[in-house]
Amino acid sequence: MAAQRVFPLSCVVQQYAWGKMGSNSEVARLLASSDPLAQISEDKPYAELWMGAHPRGDAKILDNSILQKTLGQWIAENQDCLGSKVKDTFNGKLPFLFKVLSVETALSIQAHPNKELAEKLHLQAPQHYPDANHKPEMAIALTPFQGLCGFRPVEEIVTFLTKVPEFQFLIGDNAATQLKQSLSHDSQAVASALQSCFSHLMKSEKKVVAEQLNLLVKRISQQDCVECMACSDNTVRAGLTPKFIDVPTLCEMLSYIPSPSQDRLFPPAWSQEDPYLSIYDPPVPDFTVMKMEVPGSVTEYRVLALDSASILLMVQGTVTASTRTAQATISLKRGGVLFIGANESVSLKLTLPTDLLMFRACCLL
Repeated sequence: MAAQRVFPLSCVVQQYAWGKMGSNSEVARLLASSDPLAQISEDKPYAELWMGAHPRGDAKILDNSILQKTLGQWIAENQDCLGSKVKDTFNGKLPFLFKVLSVETALSIQAHPNKELAEKLHLQAPQHYPDANHKPEMAIALTPFQGLCGFRPVEEIVTFLTKVPEFQFLIGDNAATQLKQSLSHDSQAVASALQSCFSHLMKSEKKVVAEQLNLLVKRISQQDCVECMACSDNTVRAGLTPKFIDVPTLCEMLSYIPSPSQDRLFPPAWSQEDPYLSIYDPPVPDFTVMKMEVPGSVTEYRVLALDSASILLMVQGTVTASTRTAQATISLKRGGVLFIGANESVSLKLTLPTDLLMFRACCLL
């Protein structure tokens, strides 16, 4: 009998402080829907659902016929399941981590190095950069969501510096002047000026930031202004106080915000030559996320074979899954996660006449 190459997973939840609380979190709701025994703590954040073989969140295999207990252990002994190109390119490891995020407050500012810089930093300081791989990311919105990615056009930043005195105070007159003057110079001058502005903002003392935010809140609450994103998206007018709008709020005046019509974004990589990107430049990622929508009138749907291992998340619907290697059908409903080995197809039979919504992560080289 052929070895089992398709099986359900129980995935790890990360309870970072910025996540939504309890059943308000989509992560918690997916967990509760897929596992009737799951107990959701309403006073704890459910920030991320990790679907993969990461050492800090290796998914458990929900199949008693498989000896290995986690996905990482199974892949280590069944590397051919990754697909020939993926196996050779990524040294026999699953090269992506599929996640669902449920965000309540702003995440920390992040900059991921590209492959070349990641390898260099790993050699120089492995305690700070334990991974020699780059980390290209793609975010897909399941619900309306706002993200900051890269830098907005310099002309817009200069406008904010002119109209928002609290912002210019934190940037500093010298850095602000440098940025304004860079408009008439080349891209290297712009990058250098952006670096100076961003560094000044991020290195501002917390006390000074709080003071300027208090002034900003007081000023815009007393006048009808649309000088910055904080005003135009009603962040302040909603009654929030400065403790809820900190440096990330001010970063809206530096950062590019994808159009509301977009449902995905690609954070740009950080290179040694150009650590401060002046434009939003989507990279070509090593991975793919497929969105699959199937009307409830369809009784059976086939997930096609790929030359890559993949992970499938069921967001809506209820099905039974069967494959040529599975000893029995697999029940899959909202929140269910399925690992699919390379070159394996899966037949999904709808058990309820409701539409299916699924996402499938893979690596197509």
